[in-house]
This record gives sequence, structure tokens and C-alpha cells, in this order.
Amino acid sequence: MKADPLISRKIESLIHCIDRIEQKRPDSLDILEKDFDLQDIISVNLERAVQQCVDCAFIMLSNSGKPVPATMGEAFGSLEELGIITEKTGSAMQRAAGFRNMLVHAYRKIDWSIIWNIINNNLDDFRVFISEITGW
Repeated sequence: MKADPLISRKIESLIHCIDRIEQKRPDSLDILEKDFDLQDIISVNLERAVQQCVDCAFIMLSNSGKPVPATMGEAFGSLEELGIITEKTGSAMQRAAGFRNMLVHAYRKIDWSIIWNIINNNLDDFRVFISEITGW
């Protein structure tokens, strides 16, 4: 199947976001908690990274003819049902979508230790998502 140019642009943007986070990732949580510029760069790029994944999911679902779900999290479940992504990746992306909502809507004060954990342990979830959707 020929790659959708819109999805290709979304993936390119996602890769850029991951790269920015890795370039700016501080050496410690303490640095992150004290540096407002780093907080902005990292949180905005995390938000954008998740949004690019969400956009890809909705585009792929729309192209598949499958009904578009009501929530971002459900979109990843639908990709699982179609066999586009694995259950593990779907779960990771659903958690990421929930985290993105927390960032965007500021449901509570940002816990920088959670972001520290994400930028040190979960960025590969985005790479796996890219691999799975491009391999479909």
C-alpha cells in the first residue's frame, strides 16, 4: 500500500518532537524542575508527539472506512482491532493520550517526575508506533 502523504508528514513531525526532547533532556530531575525553558520545550514537544500519533490514528481509521471513535484513546484501540498496532503499543498510546489531556487541560499541577520518567523510559513507545503503522 502506498504511504499516505499526510501520515508521512505527521511521522516526520513526530520524529522531530522526539529528537527535540532527546536534545533537551536534562541530566537530572532536579534540573528539569528548576528550568522553566526546558519544561516548556519538553512538555510542548511531548504534547505534539502524542497529537501526531492521534492524528495518524484518526487518518488511518478514516481511510479504512472504520467508524471514527469518540476519543483519542479509543482510536488506538481501533487500530489494535484492525491489526495495525499491537495491544502493547495501543495501551502505551492510550496512556500517552491521557497524559496529553492532562498537559493540555492542566487538570492538575504538572508532576515533573512523571515527565522525567516518560522522557527517560517511554520515548521508544513513539518509535514502535511509527514502526507498526509504517509496516502496515
